[in-house]
Amino acid sequence: MSLNSVQQFMLRCFVVLLLLASWHSSALAIPSFKEVQLAYQSSDAVLVDRNGVVIHQQRINPRERKLAWVKLEDVSPALRMALIASEDKRFYQHGGVDWNAVAGAAWGNLWNKKTRGASTITMQLAGLLEEDLRRKATARTAGQKITQALVAQWLEQSWRKDQILEAYLNLVAFKGELVGVHALSRVMFDKHPSGLDKIEAAIAVALIRGPNASVAKVAERACASLKEQGLPQFCANLEGQSTQYFARLTAKSDVARTISGPQLAPHLARRLFAANPSATAIRSTLDGPTQAFARDALVRHLSALVDRNVEDGAVLVIDNQSGDVLSWVGSSGALSDAGQVDGVQALRQAGSTLKPFLYELALEKKWLTAASILDDAAVNLPTATGLYIPQNYDKHFKGLVSVRTALGSSLNIPAVRTLVTVTPELFFRRLQQLGFGLRESGDYYGYSLALGSADVSLLALTNAYRTLANQGRYASPRTSDKDPLAAKPVTVMDAGATFIISDILSDRAARATTFGLESALSTRIWAAVKTGTSKDMRDNWCVGYSDRYTVGVWVGNASGAPMWDVSGVTGAAPIWQEVMHYLHQHKIGNLVGNVVVNVVANTMANKGLTTPMQLPAGVVAQQIVYEGALEAARTEYFLAGTEQSLISIAHPDQIRPVIVYPTAGMLVALDPDIPPERQRIRFAAQGVKQAKWLLDGKAPVTPVAANQAGRTALSIDWMPWPGKYLLQLVDNQGKVLDQIKFEVRGAVLIAEPKFFAKLIN
Repeated sequence: MSLNSVQQFMLRCFVVLLLLASWHSSALAIPSFKEVQLAYQSSDAVLVDRNGVVIHQQRINPRERKLAWVKLEDVSPALRMALIASEDKRFYQHGGVDWNAVAGAAWGNLWNKKTRGASTITMQLAGLLEEDLRRKATARTAGQKITQALVAQWLEQSWRKDQILEAYLNLVAFKGELVGVHALSRVMFDKHPSGLDKIEAAIAVALIRGPNASVAKVAERACASLKEQGLPQFCANLEGQSTQYFARLTAKSDVARTISGPQLAPHLARRLFAANPSATAIRSTLDGPTQAFARDALVRHLSALVDRNVEDGAVLVIDNQSGDVLSWVGSSGALSDAGQVDGVQALRQAGSTLKPFLYELALEKKWLTAASILDDAAVNLPTATGLYIPQNYDKHFKGLVSVRTALGSSLNIPAVRTLVTVTPELFFRRLQQLGFGLRESGDYYGYSLALGSADVSLLALTNAYRTLANQGRYASPRTSDKDPLAAKPVTVMDAGATFIISDILSDRAARATTFGLESALSTRIWAAVKTGTSKDMRDNWCVGYSDRYTVGVWVGNASGAPMWDVSGVTGAAPIWQEVMHYLHQHKIGNLVGNVVVNVVANTMANKGLTTPMQLPAGVVAQQIVYEGALEAARTEYFLAGTEQSLISIAHPDQIRPVIVYPTAGMLVALDPDIPPERQRIRFAAQGVKQAKWLLDGKAPVTPVAANQAGRTALSIDWMPWPGKYLLQLVDNQGKVLDQIKFEVRGAVLIAEPKFFAKLIN
């Protein structure tokens, strides 16, 4: 028996004794190949669309970078050959432990000779699978090495060689956070593992043995591997090529966060995976082609507005019936300095987009009809914090207009007058029912709520318009299979009133006063639409719906910086129109194919395409005529019981008497720096020619008659005094026409005796 044979025999006997001594049940707990595959978890999660197509890939494990499991047949043959040549030449001959290599390593260690390690690929895989065997900061103990050999032999008996090689290539760590050949190939070589050439394969294998080795050392090991394969000619300039690959790796080091898959829905993906942290794949309700089209339309139109200080935007598309979100574009991507901000969920000032819900409530309560006349003229509304003076967008007044014209042309003052009737608190409660989740009360916003002073999200706003499309039936939208199935809709608004609002929002003639007959709000299919622009042009919106879809678009700056001369009809509306046409391209194609373009054009030029919505019960059509031809005669829709054929203008003596100042609940503070005799509160009323004032049941003390010259009973000046008061307006018979409560606060001032005499008298 040769010396080498004696060495191997003695070593085998020693190992067998140790194995018998250390045998335990751990080997029996080793998973099968299938179990390892199923337990494998990529560091990236994927979002698929409603058809199962991957539309977004997102990093969810910040500690290590692992991409999808790669089958052995999808790994470059060059890499497989390099791995075996470098790590385990007898891989296909041994049964898990290469006894020749073990004997050589042991003999070399005995004589302090530097030899290559005896660990086989199977033994290394055992170390990757068993928690106790994974390399820590210190070397493995003798007991751990023996267990490793035992597990390797068990693997060889239970797994095929190709399965061992496949699992190893997917689980082995390379450099830094890169785990598995798929991550290494994508990040370092920018290609799939199937495309690695001989040089790239040699460099990859060199990193297994020394993940933290220098470029020169890696090149040296890669060259040795190439020589092992009989390919020394590829060693030329190997260090230079290695340097190039390492530079790429360094550039992506932060990123090995860089994602190689599609990046179509980053904001929704982030939201869904944050809500489902253990999920690695989520099926969304998005439609991939629609998502891509909406994103491209947003970027294309914003690119044309860069000289107007616009860089951000968002688009949302919801299926009316199911509530499925078909497109969720949260930002303009590279155009934005705040691309991570989700414009779909960000809270921004609503502008005029809340007006349809205000008018719907007024119609529902039967306080107004679509034919009612409102005054678009200057108005000063007293509030607890001072006068509120609303203005129209174009700073001009249109005079007497119908509700249809006021809403269609988005006139501000008629909306504020409507809110005076509805009251901010009642309107606030309706908005909450529609899912807006406003943070303050109706009184906090006051009359400005009619003009959209509240902050809302595109998600809530678009879904509220979807409620209009569904004739008042509200339900939450769905974004993925993780969301609960659509709950039974809750009726929030009157079906008849929403039908009338939808008809107004689709009426080209109604919006012609402000927008003209042809604008980006005009579509080739029936659609109801509304724009909105917030104060100083910081936000503009366009939200509307057809019988199938609701589309919402926001354009502005995430920083809150104002845009330059960009309104809803020039900023958001063109994007809305393009997306809406895309969604209905087949219907539009059918219209053209049936040669009805002229008919459609004539209909649209008049009042808009005929609504596909079914006329709800309780809605009647009535031919109307305006007194004095204020507006053209037309057929108008009314809630049953409110219809009328002749629309007359109300005269002053028909207006209900009302106290306009002070306002109910008003708090007045006396100024200690102003002499008491110079402080006044002016009581004012409208709707009656002759009336009397009572303050806590008595006539209020006013200045001398000379100071009241020219004043009627509807306007008097009162000298305030601290206290809580009940102010009443009564007619000559003593009947109370209106009353309010208010309070005056302030220190009792030291004044001249003649001042107190005035109060007593």
